[in-house]
Amino acid sequence: MSTLWWVRHGPTHRREMIGWTDAPADLSDHAALARLADFLPCNAVVVSSDLSRAIATADAIVRGRSRLPHEADLRELHFGDWEERTFDELAETEPELSRKFLDHPGDIHPPGGESWNMLRSRVDAAADRLADAGDNIVVVAHFGTILTQIQRAMGWTAAQAMQTKVDTLSVTWLHRSGNNWLAEGINHCP
Repeated sequence: MSTLWWVRHGPTHRREMIGWTDAPADLSDHAALARLADFLPCNAVVVSSDLSRAIATADAIVRGRSRLPHEADLRELHFGDWEERTFDELAETEPELSRKFLDHPGDIHPPGGESWNMLRSRVDAAADRLADAGDNIVVVAHFGTILTQIQRAMGWTAAQAMQTKVDTLSVTWLHRSGNNWLAEGINHCP
């Protein structure tokens, strides 16, 4: 049985959509990072998205654990033309599409971006590959990325998953047993 320990990267303090935008994380809360590193299994390997906010967070909590190469498939949802725009801006300029995107996540996608279902498919495949890499894998990733895996483990719809809180520097751990994923802890802040 494999366990993926999903860690959301440190805060960026950005309010706009920054899916694939490479914004840095604020890692100044050394006490929170130390508690997080202490909480995670010592025998785990660590992998992160290839975006700097995830890489830097992984570097801050690795503590001698082995590192796997960065995984582009662990990136946040790609917002396409909506990158670095706020939902308030979109409500004014693209009210119908932005409302559908939020209210009915699934196949609706921003122009030049990806849908929730596309994100989920990408992350599911990455999670399955990672689960084959060992018993305990710490995965430093993003809000939407983690939500897709909570959705998967809980058997929820995308809309249900999007109602779940995932704080920065929190841990969500999911076990794979056979072909099933089971949620053991969601949004734990050590």
